[in-house]
Amino acid sequence: MEKYDLVIIGSGPAGFAAAMRAIDMRKHVCIIEKSSLGGAGIMNGALTSKTMWHLSEDYDIAARTDRGYRASGLTINFQDVIKAVRSAAKAKIYQIKSQIETLAPGRFPDYSLTLKHGHARFLDNQTVEITWAGGSEKIQADAFLIATGSRPRTLPGLKIDGHKIITSDDILKLHQFPERMIIIGSGIIGTEYATIFSNFGQTEVHLLDRQHRVIPFEDDDVSDFVSKNLEDNGVIIHHTANLRTIRHEENALEVVLDYKDGHSQVLEMDLALIAIGRIPNTDDLGLENIGVEPDQRGYLHVDQYLRVQNKYGYKNIFAAGDITGEAQLFSVAEMQGRFAVRAIYNKVSYPLNFHNMPTLMFFKPEVAAVGLNEKQLQEKGIPYKMAFYSNQLINRAVAMRHTNGFIKIMASDDGEERILGMRAAGPQASSFIVSIAHIINQKNSIDQVLQTIHPHPSMTEGIQDCLRVLKDKSIYKPEVFPHLIKTRKWAPGK
Repeated sequence: MEKYDLVIIGSGPAGFAAAMRAIDMRKHVCIIEKSSLGGAGIMNGALTSKTMWHLSEDYDIAARTDRGYRASGLTINFQDVIKAVRSAAKAKIYQIKSQIETLAPGRFPDYSLTLKHGHARFLDNQTVEITWAGGSEKIQADAFLIATGSRPRTLPGLKIDGHKIITSDDILKLHQFPERMIIIGSGIIGTEYATIFSNFGQTEVHLLDRQHRVIPFEDDDVSDFVSKNLEDNGVIIHHTANLRTIRHEENALEVVLDYKDGHSQVLEMDLALIAIGRIPNTDDLGLENIGVEPDQRGYLHVDQYLRVQNKYGYKNIFAAGDITGEAQLFSVAEMQGRFAVRAIYNKVSYPLNFHNMPTLMFFKPEVAAVGLNEKQLQEKGIPYKMAFYSNQLINRAVAMRHTNGFIKIMASDDGEERILGMRAAGPQASSFIVSIAHIINQKNSIDQVLQTIHPHPSMTEGIQDCLRVLKDKSIYKPEVFPHLIKTRKWAPGK
């Protein structure tokens, strides 16, 4: 029976990052993957959806006629779009394969990386069995990392057929743009796909929003901004609506919606995309054989070192990524995977910190978030002041003819004026959000940040003047542009 220093179940962002960190420590590692190499982070997740978003954005820009030029003979072929998306995914998969082959057993004496395909199941805390069509084998390890990721959540009683009723896993299986589609779920995944399909302009897109606000976890002004842009892009949003049922008709779907005010509506659709979140992959892992019981939502209990809690007190089983119940982000999974390996080999030098995790939302335009928003600050009872600054005042945005967006910064209103959070929308928002994350982690004040000189013309000049707004010394004045610059203060009881 083969034995390894570390066996990792799952080759997604958590699993592969963990394997590479273990290679750094000169370990013999085995990755077990039952599906696509790279996990949902590549083939049915972040990479493919963002590739499709970029293609849709390029098409949308090419179709514009308000910039002094017009593209003639612009056509689009759905299969060619899917081919381009698959090509991007394959490029990444082959990078991973190249690394695996380079690190194959026997090439380096002190460390190696082995890939095995199949479904892994614990037999005990030292052994897993790998099964595949027509065969099986058992392997052992000193330590294990569970990084099996997550899959799309489905609705009870609603069958996903992969053709008319689909999840995000089925997008690449489509053969053509649907004429009419409804997206069930107005969180990040649903709203991103509403943006993608409306950008291409070939589909009548409907979005079901149960809570009267898309991305309801964000502040109302951010939600309203995203909602308005979706509607301007042609998306029909059904606010305060619940899905009652979907019926299969001869050539279409019959979707029945019930609204909060009591009325119902029946829609004829060609495609329904279910995007109501994701659930962890804990099925048939043999967790009972190692004394592990997932919580009510299916997540694994882990301690501060990502060690999986179990009734037998085993110390050699860890978990990382979506399965731990932390934010389901590629970056979080990678960070956890690397941290788990450091914990396994007693190399932890600083604790995991999930505060101020930058988040990107690929809408039109893109939205970036870091730190606390106003809702969270009020829930925590933290006094703050906020400044909202429109991209219409930023020279670089004006030059780009891309002024639809904003910068919104929250700072403590306690004399220290520490930066607590930022929300930004528009070009390059995904790039400059990291600098704010660093500022928040360093607990910098407004005055400290304003000592930095920003290049001109740049989008980050908007951050600079937005911070000046909070100090009442901005270049562009709120009293002159009250619709473009807004301020607010809040404190408990006030």
